[in-house]
Amino acid sequence: MSEIKPAFRSEPTFNVLFLCTGNSARSIIAEAILNRVALGRFRAFSAGSQPKGQVNPRTVELLQGLGYDTSKYRSKSWSEFAAPGAPQMQFVFTVCDDAAGETCPLWPGQPMTAHWGINDPAAATGSAAEVGLAFKEAYRQLSRRIEVFTALPMASLDRLSLQKKLHDIGRMEGATAGAREKA
Repeated sequence: MSEIKPAFRSEPTFNVLFLCTGNSARSIIAEAILNRVALGRFRAFSAGSQPKGQVNPRTVELLQGLGYDTSKYRSKSWSEFAAPGAPQMQFVFTVCDDAAGETCPLWPGQPMTAHWGINDPAAATGSAAEVGLAFKEAYRQLSRRIEVFTALPMASLDRLSLQKKLHDIGRMEGATAGAREKA
């Protein structure tokens, strides 16, 4: 029996880094979503400027409830991705206003950047149901932005047009005030 080989891909795989301050909720959720829907076109990572050291338990609960394998997710510093030998990023997105306001490391290769501010579900207060709803809402908003991002015709957009579209995604429904100002 002959071995079936995968079809040759002429499109590159784009590395995408999602940044947040603590790297425990929003950036982890975005990494999970993009890696699930990537279809070989994207490879997602996440990091934080001041990582919490562990993924928020509510993030783990949400992702596991949606069928994600959460065993590989960890809270890590963005310095891992600025170090020699790290994957070169083509896109870097901040998903919290605090990280967007910080001075980021210099990323090799001059990746395209945009701010996609989402309210922090880890800061939600109230009943367990209300906090759970905040995590679900963050997931929904990130999923929608990533859906629009992955549908962009990368090969047919020049750098300036692509940058404008990335900023427009950051201003979509539910964007934080910081995202509306930066975009």
